[in-house]
Amino acid sequence: MADRVGIVGVYQTKYESRKIFDSYPELVFEVSSKVLEETGLAIEDMDQIVTNSQDFWDGRTISNRTVSEACGSVLRAESKVAMDGSFAVFYAAMRILSGCYDSCLLVSHCKMSEGSPHLINNAMFDPLYQRILGFDELATCAMQAKRYMYKYGITEEQCAQVAVKNLQNGKKNPYPHRAMDVTVGQVMSSGMLADPIKALDAYPITDGACAMILAIEEKARKWSPKPVWITGIASRLDSFYLGDRDLAEVASLELAAKKAYNMAGVTNPRQEIDLVELSDFYSYQELLWLEGMGFCQRGKAGEMIEKGITALNGELPVNPSGGILSGNPVTVAGAVRVAEAALQLMGQAGQHQVEGAKRGLAQGHCGPCGQGQCVIILERGV
Repeated sequence: MADRVGIVGVYQTKYESRKIFDSYPELVFEVSSKVLEETGLAIEDMDQIVTNSQDFWDGRTISNRTVSEACGSVLRAESKVAMDGSFAVFYAAMRILSGCYDSCLLVSHCKMSEGSPHLINNAMFDPLYQRILGFDELATCAMQAKRYMYKYGITEEQCAQVAVKNLQNGKKNPYPHRAMDVTVGQVMSSGMLADPIKALDAYPITDGACAMILAIEEKARKWSPKPVWITGIASRLDSFYLGDRDLAEVASLELAAKKAYNMAGVTNPRQEIDLVELSDFYSYQELLWLEGMGFCQRGKAGEMIEKGITALNGELPVNPSGGILSGNPVTVAGAVRVAEAALQLMGQAGQHQVEGAKRGLAQGHCGPCGQGQCVIILERGV
């Protein structure tokens, strides 16, 4: 069994609202070939490939079958993860830790522009009782936002401040496509999608891909002068039916974070973690997830954003990359959180670099209202 897993390199496409001239194989080939080229490795150095895509978004069953040549998995060990990209990282790391594999090329892709978000997201609900109600991700997350705000006193303005911060952070990152300077007033008046979520509180339709290379410690040290170690990693799944849980509570996230902290030896996340890359498909989620991961008491995340604690130059930078609000596609989003945290710890984050960062946290989720949660603790090479 391997001791620990290192991230050797990452590569992302430029994220765009519509990559009309790039097919799925072209996106996958771009990130696969570039991450190998930048790390000085060849596909023969990888003894497994993990692809990450969703049949619904690709519009076909077995969506990985169209990208096998592009990622070099023909006649090689290849597995597909159809959940958020953070779970693909989890899966790849577990396969390496099992001792069966020494390395992995992980590739995640999605073209949201070619699907119908409402129809696709409606399909994740119960086919007999819930789909006919018209549920989709936006509608149910609006219900969760309402419940969270009512129970813990979070305001719409505090959620809007999250959008202001992340969209401004995104201007320093060359990859997102919706980075901009906005005010709380502009977010509040950006058009209601589903009360209380406004247009700038919600993630944009985005196309793109991300790849990374993971390896056992021996190879990670050989292949990179600055490997980033996965020192804590855990996932948990909550009840599927929304009526079976209080949407203001985040039991699966709390348990995943607790396990990841224990693995990494983290006892006080607010003091011991230097930056957070979390999945903010909607602005309220940044506040809810921060509370669930123990960075503050329940109901206090709104005060953190008001005091600038989560700003790029704050005590705990959250989504210095600009997050999903600035433009990352579903599925790929969780892998991007890990990639961006790794770039920070490698000292390669460019204009949105958090100086002196030694330990970061990446979080992803899937299912209705954050049903499944994955928390990953990353540390600079030592």
